[in-house]
Amino acid sequence: MIAYPDIDPVALSLGSFKVHWYGLMYLAGFVGAWIYGMQRTKREDLNWTRKQVEDVIFYGAMGVILGGRLGYTLFYGFSGFLENPLSLFYIWQGGMSYHGGMLGVFTGLYLFARKNGMSFFQVSDFIAPWVPIGLGAGRLGNFINVELPGRAMDTVMPWAFDYGDKIARHPSSLYQFLTEGVLFFLILWWYSRKPRPLMAVSAVYMFCYGCFRFFTEFFRIPDAHLGFIAFDWLTMGQLLSVPMIIFGIVLYAISMKRAKTA
Repeated sequence: MIAYPDIDPVALSLGSFKVHWYGLMYLAGFVGAWIYGMQRTKREDLNWTRKQVEDVIFYGAMGVILGGRLGYTLFYGFSGFLENPLSLFYIWQGGMSYHGGMLGVFTGLYLFARKNGMSFFQVSDFIAPWVPIGLGAGRLGNFINVELPGRAMDTVMPWAFDYGDKIARHPSSLYQFLTEGVLFFLILWWYSRKPRPLMAVSAVYMFCYGCFRFFTEFFRIPDAHLGFIAFDWLTMGQLLSVPMIIFGIVLYAISMKRAKTA
C-alpha cells in the first residue's frame, strides 16, 4: 500500500501572496492547449489563425472558471454557498464541476463563434482535442489537493493508496488523470488527425468523456453531502454523464447522415 505523499498545496509563498499547485495545474492546462492549438493552425483544412486560437482559449478559460465554480455550487455545494457566498470565488480550495465548466465553455464558444462568423460546431470540433490536456492537469491538481479520494478496495492491489486512514483506497484522481487526460487525448488526437464531418469530433468527445466519467465514478467516494443519488450506486457525476453519452451518440448519427447526404 502506498502512503499518500504529504504535498504542500502551496507551491510558492511570497509574503501573504501564495501560489497554489491547483492554480498552476489549470495554468499548465491552458498553456498545453495553446501549444497544441497553435500546431493545429498549420493544417490548411482547418483554416484557423493563431490569433483566433488565442482568443478562443480566453473565452474557454473564462467559461471553465466561471462555469466550473457555478456548476459546483449548484450541483454539489449549494448549502455551503448559502452560508458563505464569497466561497464561490475560492478557486484555490478546489471544488470545480466539470459539467458546470462544460456549460460555461459552451457559452464561451457560442460567443466566440458568433463574433467570428463561425458555426458553434466549427469551433467545438477544432478545440475538442485540446480539452483532455486541461482535464488531465486538473486531475493532477485534485491529487495534490487530496481531493477525490477513492473507495476502499475489496482486494488490496499494489497501487492502493493510504490517505492517512490506514485503508487501502483506489487513487481515483489518478484513474481520472489516465482516462480523462491521457487516454482521452490519444483518442481525440487519433480521430481528429484527418478531416472529419462537421460535428463528428464533438460527438466523439461527448461520448467518450461521458463513458470515462461514468466508469471512474465507481472508484470514487461520492460527495458526503450528496451520497448516492439512486440505486445505492448512482452518483451525481454519473447522472450528469448520461446525457453526454446519449447526446454524443445522437450527434454522431446526425453528423454521419449529413455527410452521407452531402
